[in-house]
Amino acid sequence: MSQTESLVEPMIVENGVKIRRKPEVYLVGKQATDPEEIERFLADHGVQSWSTDTDQAGQKLTEIAGRICYMSFARPRPGGNSAYLRNIIEVGHGSVLEHATYNFVITGVSRSFTHELIRHRAGFGYSQLSQRYVDESQCEFVEPPVIAADPEMHAMFVKTVAECQRAYIELTDKLSARLEQDSPDLPKTDRRKMARQAARSILPNATETKIFVTANARAIRHFLYLRGNFHAEDEIRAVAIAVWEIMRREAPHFFADFELRKENGKDVLFTPHPKV
Repeated sequence: MSQTESLVEPMIVENGVKIRRKPEVYLVGKQATDPEEIERFLADHGVQSWSTDTDQAGQKLTEIAGRICYMSFARPRPGGNSAYLRNIIEVGHGSVLEHATYNFVITGVSRSFTHELIRHRAGFGYSQLSQRYVDESQCEFVEPPVIAADPEMHAMFVKTVAECQRAYIELTDKLSARLEQDSPDLPKTDRRKMARQAARSILPNATETKIFVTANARAIRHFLYLRGNFHAEDEIRAVAIAVWEIMRREAPHFFADFELRKENGKDVLFTPHPKV
C-alpha cells in the first residue's frame, strides 16, 4: 500500500455488514534455483566459472536465460545482475523476464476487481473463491473510495448491500428447503451447492472475494503499467501499487524503473520502459 492508502481503515462494520476499503496482497510463493544443475550445465559447455551477485532466484534465472541466448557466461557484463537486467529492460528484451514466476494471494477485493484482473491472460494463472461452494451469508463488501468519501452515498451503499445480503440468506434458505422437498435423494452437499449457486445471483459486484494469482515478471510489469496509471479503476490501481511495493523489495532489478507519482491527487505508477 502507498502511504496515503495505508491510512485507510481496512474494514468497518456498519448496519451488521462488513465493509472493506483496502485490499491485501500476499507474496506466498517464488522460485528456487538448483546450484548443482546450473554448475553441471556450465561445466558441460566449457564454462569454468560463472557467478552473479543476486540471491533472488527469479532474477538469477532470468540472467541465465538471457545469457543462454548469446552464451555469454564467459564474458559477463560489468555491474552484476542489476546492470544486466537494467540493460535487458532498456533494450526491450522482455521475453527473458517470463522465466521468473511469483505467486500471490489477493484478498479484500471485489468481484468487479476480479472481472478486470482476469482480462490479463498472457503470463497469468488464477484460482478464485467459489460462490457455489462457499457460504456468502457472512461475506464482506468492498466500497469504492469515491462512495466512501460521501456520507449520503456511503449510507446508500451500506443499505443496499445489507439488503442484498439479507435476500441472499433468505433465498438460500428457501431454495434449500425446496430442494430437500423436491429432490430428497440428492446428497445434502449437492442441494447446498445448488441453492448457493442460484442465490448468488442476488449478490452485487461489490461482494468481497479472494484470488490466487501466478504471474511472471514480464506479465507483472505489463499489469503495473496498465493498471497503475491514472486512467485505471481505483481498486485495481490500489492493487497494482501494492504489488509493485512488494516486488520492488523482492526483485528490485525487475522493477527499479517504476516510480510512484502523484497525478491529479491520485497515486500512480510510471515507467519509461512500458513495452518490455
